[in-house]
Amino acid sequence: MEDFKVFYDESEDILYLAKEGQEAETEELSPGVNAELDVNGNLIGIEIFNASSLLKDVVKLIGKKLQTA
Repeated sequence: MEDFKVFYDESEDILYLAKEGQEAETEELSPGVNAELDVNGNLIGIEIFNASSLLKDVVKLIGKKLQTA
């Protein structure tokens, strides 16, 4: 995962984890979470739609851990 970069589109509320490559196929992993694959079936990206809602509990946990550290 070290080749992946993180991008957040605030206006669309989409979190992207992506690396270099040309998308050939998209697989829905769960509602609102897609995996982008290249022509060889390698993972080149993950899209998380409605990221602020979907990840709000994760962000809260991270915040609590940072406060106690």
